[in-house]
Amino acid sequence: MEEMAKEITITISHAAEILAAITIGIAIIKTLLNYFSLLKTLKISKEEIRVQFGSSVAVSLELLLGADVLATAVAPSWDDIGKLAAIAVIRTLLNYFLERELKHMQMKA
Repeated sequence: MEEMAKEITITISHAAEILAAITIGIAIIKTLLNYFSLLKTLKISKEEIRVQFGSSVAVSLELLLGADVLATAVAPSWDDIGKLAAIAVIRTLLNYFLERELKHMQMKA
């Protein structure tokens, strides 16, 4: 039973990582399309492009943090817990400052 729980948890963790990668990939493509559209016409501003991309990155960071928590959830060692704590702090800080900048940019627009 424990082995099955571990396999399910790891599978969900990998799925979350793949979803985060797909989210960033789609955001990059969308950002490039919007940027080239910006060069041709002025339908969208650089700030709007940055806000859209930043929002996607923020979602991806949250997905990756969730994936790391799941990967560490089944029988973690102290080394695994320490790595998770460091990753969680870094990703949370990145997400916090990214969200703060996005809110600031939205208020300016």
